[in-house]
Amino acid sequence: MCLIFFACQAHPRYRLILAANRDEFYRRPTLPAHQWSDPPDIIAGRDSIGGGTWLGVTSNGRWAAITNYRSGAERTSVKGRSRGLLVSDFLAGGQSPADFIHSLTTIDHDYRGFNLLAGDRDTTWYYSNRSRAPQELQSGCYGLSNHLLDTPWPKLRQGKADFKGVIKQTEVDDNRLFGLLADRGIPPDDELPDTGFGLSWERILAPRFIRSADYGTRSSTILLIAWDGAISLRERTFERDPQSCEEVLIQAGD
Repeated sequence: MCLIFFACQAHPRYRLILAANRDEFYRRPTLPAHQWSDPPDIIAGRDSIGGGTWLGVTSNGRWAAITNYRSGAERTSVKGRSRGLLVSDFLAGGQSPADFIHSLTTIDHDYRGFNLLAGDRDTTWYYSNRSRAPQELQSGCYGLSNHLLDTPWPKLRQGKADFKGVIKQTEVDDNRLFGLLADRGIPPDDELPDTGFGLSWERILAPRFIRSADYGTRSSTILLIAWDGAISLRERTFERDPQSCEEVLIQAGD
């Protein structure tokens, strides 16, 4: 998962509104969002190689999402445990978000750079193993890409403003959220971050929706968790062909 806009406890109908894109190499095999059989109450896509996921929710309202921390230094770091397992470990476990997040501070060296969000009915926590300390998030809107929370990269800054505009309405329009995730605008070169991959890659990675020969946005997901416990996860998946798109809607909760 490489781009996440979310609002926690900031809407009259939904305690969580989340819109996210997952970017990955097209050659990496992936299962779309579905009800897992192990354990059965996890709803998420699945990385067929690492076994974990980038975004998921359970029927009782536990949810988590992860992005990679992008830095040229990460290319030479030792490859550790799959970061997607952090999401599935939280969803399958019984720890509170706070306890789970704090438990990572002693083992985070086992992973390449990550940003993890974990929440339940009461709280939402954020932690990056490239930052200082776990953080409990207050009511509000946030944006996360491949740097620390709310780092004002162009696609995050404008995307977050667009996201706030959509969720002002009592009835959240999924299609408008998908629309903002589909934006392919590229900022001027002087606004792009320098993460150590070179200007040509910064240009490729700059849009909210990424498309290149070998790498791009593989899925867009809208997750809504209502105050009454109702859950809606709507996902669109994409392959190398820009015209390819499949959609799934899964509903669960109280």
